[in-house]
Amino acid sequence: MRFLEVAEKKIGLEMVEPIILWEPVPPWQQQPISGSRILSVKASIERYKKASSDLSTGGQSASEANAQFYHQEAAKLRVQISNLQNHNSQMMGEGLSTMNGKDLKNLETKLEKGISRIRSKKNEMLFAEIEHMKKREIHLNNDNQLLRAKIAAGERSHHNVNGLSGSISYESMQSQFDSRGFFQVTGLQPNNNQYAGQDNMSLQFV
Repeated sequence: MRFLEVAEKKIGLEMVEPIILWEPVPPWQQQPISGSRILSVKASIERYKKASSDLSTGGQSASEANAQFYHQEAAKLRVQISNLQNHNSQMMGEGLSTMNGKDLKNLETKLEKGISRIRSKKNEMLFAEIEHMKKREIHLNNDNQLLRAKIAAGERSHHNVNGLSGSISYESMQSQFDSRGFFQVTGLQPNNNQYAGQDNMSLQFV
């Protein structure tokens, strides 16, 4: 965290009001600013309390002190937004004219590390997707084999039923054929009594 202190602002009855502005800056973009010094968060709070107390003692109300503090906060946020915009522009390769060689080298190093992390994460996701697809392939193969086994069992059952019905039909037809053949054979047997009568008649004429 970097703090920018603007010392001594005269308002009202020649009273001095300390104004504290602070802004977060990325480590790689930290640069010394003339007239600035590092302050802790606790020190900032103490200075704000002291400023509020001094303003109240000088005849200024607490609401006015709060309004001035919020004005400082708004200025601080504007600085933060500006820094973030500059940072994003530099990350996109824009706004590099104000950077020196060392800053450019640091930016390049940061970008290379970021790209390396991005590629590592991308490869990790790809490997996870490949493993998921392999497991899905095994699952689909198992389902396919199960379906093939069911189809083969159904075909065998259907074949057995057809074979059994065919055997029954063949036996029925065979029995009917034998019965018809028996009657035909008996019908073709010669009548010996008839032939014997004819022989007797021929003998009588002689």
